[in-house]
Amino acid sequence: MEKGKKYGFILVVSVIFLMLVGFTISIAKTEDEENNISIYREAGPGVVNITSVVVERDFFFNPIPRGGAGSGSIIDESGHILTNYHVIRDSTKLEVTLSDGSKWSARFVGADPNNDLSVIKIDAPKEKLTVIPMGDSSELQIGQKVLAIGNPFGLGQTLTTGIISSLDRSIRSETGTLIEDVIQTDAAINPGNSGGPLLDSKGRIIGINSAIISPTGASVGIGFAVPVNTAKRILPELISKGHVSYPWLGASLYPLIPEFAQALGLKVDRGAVIAEVVEGGPADRAGLKGGDRVVQVGNSSIPVGGDVITEMDGKKVTSSIDLIRMIRDHRPGDRVELKLLRKGKSLRIQVILGEKPRER
Repeated sequence: MEKGKKYGFILVVSVIFLMLVGFTISIAKTEDEENNISIYREAGPGVVNITSVVVERDFFFNPIPRGGAGSGSIIDESGHILTNYHVIRDSTKLEVTLSDGSKWSARFVGADPNNDLSVIKIDAPKEKLTVIPMGDSSELQIGQKVLAIGNPFGLGQTLTTGIISSLDRSIRSETGTLIEDVIQTDAAINPGNSGGPLLDSKGRIIGINSAIISPTGASVGIGFAVPVNTAKRILPELISKGHVSYPWLGASLYPLIPEFAQALGLKVDRGAVIAEVVEGGPADRAGLKGGDRVVQVGNSSIPVGGDVITEMDGKKVTSSIDLIRMIRDHRPGDRVELKLLRKGKSLRIQVILGEKPRER
């Protein structure tokens, strides 16, 4: 009998031991989960909620305040915050809520509508500010894990995870300008996430969450972020003078494709066609020519007869996008040489780039 009790006791102890081991295993976190938790703890305090007030007018021109919300990242100990331009656009009042719940009035510092980026500033003590480090978006790879922290639907700080779905995408900013090298991710990005950071697995900012493609207005797994290298390039100008100076040709362009070239009897089948030059602009001063007549191609009216640019500084131009990218690598005041085709003749013309007029 005593022997049976002994075996029974051993059996009970064994069962309890196995249950404890199983419970320990069940609550143990995976390496990926630990990484998520660590990044949220370290970077979360550096993500802020931004509330903006825009004054609109009703039918009788009475002022009606309208509120909006977005997110941002603290980028230095001076209190500068990086966010999207569309988060603060036309705002008359800005308020920032830190992760500890404290609220601070913010002031506008600078904006670059062409890249949908903006900087605002709060005068909070350094001990209140957690700076999120910036990574290098040129080293990203498709399939790489990313994390987004933001304020979706005004619910407060939220973490979502995913991967980089694609790279080198192009999306249009509110000014109609193409934002290049955009990061596509399936991490859930919803209204209110705009302006918040897209982070890598080391907690570094690699993008600024900017837009989603969705028929419902909510995340369906296709989100876009402006690459952090774009932000790093323009931040010094935004902070020092409030805007970014971009080079400007002063001409509207469209791509030449083989079908158009054949229909128009051109000697080249690729390039950038000048549709129109801005009077008094750099292209106009250099003597570049826009279209002199309009032809109907399908449902579109196309200006033709303008110069076809085929090279810039010895580099081949295959489309209008090519030329725009090449121009973006310069500064206002730079001199460039264009090779072009005009009325069947090949010409080389030097142009001094101007400064692109700013959006008002």
